[in-house]
Amino acid sequence: METLWFIFVCFMISMYIVLDGFDFGAAIIQMLAAKTEAEKNEIIVSIGPVWDGNEVWLVAGGGTLFFAFPSLYSSAFSGFYLPLMILLWLLMFRAIAIEFRSQIKHEMWVSIWDRCFQLSSLGLIVALGLALGNLVRGVPLGKDQWFFLPLWTNFQTGPEPGIIDWYTSFTALCAVLVISMHGALWVAMKTERALNTRATQWAHRFWWPSILLTPLLLGVSMWVQPHIYERLSEYPVVCLLPLLSLGALAMIKVSLRKTREVAAFLYSCLYLLGMLLSVAFGMYPYVLVGTEPEQSMTISQAATTHYGLTVGLAWWIPGMLLVTGYFVYLYRNFWGKVDVERDGH
Repeated sequence: METLWFIFVCFMISMYIVLDGFDFGAAIIQMLAAKTEAEKNEIIVSIGPVWDGNEVWLVAGGGTLFFAFPSLYSSAFSGFYLPLMILLWLLMFRAIAIEFRSQIKHEMWVSIWDRCFQLSSLGLIVALGLALGNLVRGVPLGKDQWFFLPLWTNFQTGPEPGIIDWYTSFTALCAVLVISMHGALWVAMKTERALNTRATQWAHRFWWPSILLTPLLLGVSMWVQPHIYERLSEYPVVCLLPLLSLGALAMIKVSLRKTREVAAFLYSCLYLLGMLLSVAFGMYPYVLVGTEPEQSMTISQAATTHYGLTVGLAWWIPGMLLVTGYFVYLYRNFWGKVDVERDGH
């Protein structure tokens, strides 16, 4: 039962990163590719019906984590208090920017909120990349399963790391590249004419460093966190996940050359899912790795009672069916290219 809930939590967090990821990436493309006010507005309209719905996965994933693994929730949220507060402020600034930019039709007003939208989205990508790097590298868990991380120490991994070190900075860089590519593919899929062309060009540009850095990231992660290598050696079938990701990344390029925009975007989703699930199953059965391996927190240590998990399953399944139905309706209803006049400002 603990393993089942571990899969649920990993799936929900991965869905959030995949779905809200293209929102973040679209903001980067707005900063790089949109040349006119109409094009910037077109990008906002492309995510307008879905961006707040995508954040449902973050709320649901956090709620599920709190219910299923309360020890992990309390330990991680206290140890990562400062970065989580930064993440919360960035989420608020981004939401406010999207909603406020259209309230007053003045060039300076719209420009200010567009810049807030772009910078807060970039900050969120960096924050999520740093968070992933910290979870893979490990944290200095004490015997009481509590820890505290400063923002940085000596920029090295080791028994007393900081939130920012060379490895977590590398994961953040990779996150910026792949999420920007993901957003470029979304914008290319949803727009036409010059903006479509420029978004496609940026997708090509982000693809090259992504294909070069992805194998390097996998190798460095196994070196920083040996448990991943041990897990892959013990269960070679798990190696299919990173291989699937690399295959999907290669197919993005093929699809772009054939002007198959929808396929390219779906392959990008598959690439991100494969990478995130590779990390999750590479870390299993740990939910929070300690810099000292014997102090790591396992799923059995972090989980609530078996009875609670069983009862929760009866509520989780219909809840997920409702969420899935909502998302199918939402994306089918707003499928296709953006029509600003139809979809509104």
